[in-house]
This record gives sequence, C-alpha cells and structure tokens, in this order.
Amino acid sequence: MDGLMQFYVTHPFWVWLAIGAVFLAVELATGTGWLLWPAASALLVGLLTLVVQPGLPVELGLFAVLAIATTALARRFLRPVLEAGNPDLNDPSLRLVGRDGEALAGFENGKGRVFVDGKEWAAVAPDGDPPAAGQKVLVVGIDGAVLTVR
Repeated sequence: MDGLMQFYVTHPFWVWLAIGAVFLAVELATGTGWLLWPAASALLVGLLTLVVQPGLPVELGLFAVLAIATTALARRFLRPVLEAGNPDLNDPSLRLVGRDGEALAGFENGKGRVFVDGKEWAAVAPDGDPPAAGQKVLVVGIDGAVLTVR
C-alpha cells in the first residue's frame, strides 16, 4: 500500500488516467453509457493534477462532483438529441423505413420476403397488388421484425 501511495504522490496524473481507463474499459464492455462520464471526469481531474496538485481529498471531491454533474447533464441534454433522429441507435430495423428493396419471391396472401439493406426480411404488402419476385419495393413501416412494403 505504501508503494501505491508513493506512486500517487509522485505521479497523480497517471493514477487518475488509470482510473479513467478502467471506467472506459467497463463502459466499452457493457455499452450502458453510464460510465463514460466518470471516465471523462477522471481524465479532467488528472489534467488538473498536472497543473496544480490540490491533494487527494480535493481531487476525490472534484471527481465526485464532476462525475455526477456530467452524467446528469448528458442524460438531460444528450439523450433527447440522440433520440430525435433514431429512438434506438442499436436497432437497425428502425432505419429501414423509406429504403428501397427487392421482393425475393412472389407474395402469397399479402406476405413474403424482401431483401433490404443487405438482409432478408419478412414483409407484408397490405394494399394493392402484391409484389412479384424481383420487383422493387419501398419500406413504408415496420411492426416488430416484419416490414410493411408497397
């Protein structure tokens, strides 16, 4: 323990950088978005220790305040920006509306398969003539994993 404290006293920047790296690694492994901001806060505290060495209690307090503030601000202001364009960034099916595709086979009873955006999807064509095999289709909606085409 003395070795760690001695290292901290002589190189506090690297300790805070390591703490930030651990938070960032866990964030990358989980993908929650919650640990990105403590990682950034640890980096900011580390940069502060390069300029001024305020001491461990001040650094811990500053880290706590920064981590809470950045997380709260990101949840308040960044989330609406991300959700405005696409409600779920990890759901590729939501980006299919408005895309062109091709019917893989003739639709039977308004149901069939289409090839859109490099993948095969189940599809329905509720109105008009059902598309024939090879015919171009336009994705107009999505319900679960079933595309609505015309």
